[in-house]
Amino acid sequence: MTADTPHIGDDESLAETFWAVASRLRRQTQQSLAPWDITPSQSRALGVLGRHGEVRPGTLAEHLRIAARSATEVVDDLQTRGLVERRPDPVDRRATLVALTAEGNRVSAAIRTARRAEADRFFGHLNDADRAELSRILRTLRA
Repeated sequence: MTADTPHIGDDESLAETFWAVASRLRRQTQQSLAPWDITPSQSRALGVLGRHGEVRPGTLAEHLRIAARSATEVVDDLQTRGLVERRPDPVDRRATLVALTAEGNRVSAAIRTARRAEADRFFGHLNDADRAELSRILRTLRA
């Protein structure tokens, strides 16, 4: 065990290290979004719509794990920028769907590429085995 290796049971040190890494990753992610003047919430919404296609605002809120009111604000901002549009739901005339516009698809793809490059830089000093182990551990903690 090295001097900088946390001791078993030293949860506070492990938690502090985790939050420091998460904070650094969040800052770098925000910097990678700067060319599009997009907030992390807006970027995540574009990602959800890119993966799932058009969805109801409530479904978008569930995917983003935010309140429906907050999702409405995100959609309003993205719609003002021409990145998403609201459409009537053909199955339920009372409901609305949110979908990416052509520009939203372009921006979403560009952001995905930039975020992938940023993640490669961030995790680049880890070898393949360490990346696989970290991924396994994080997926276990997320579940």
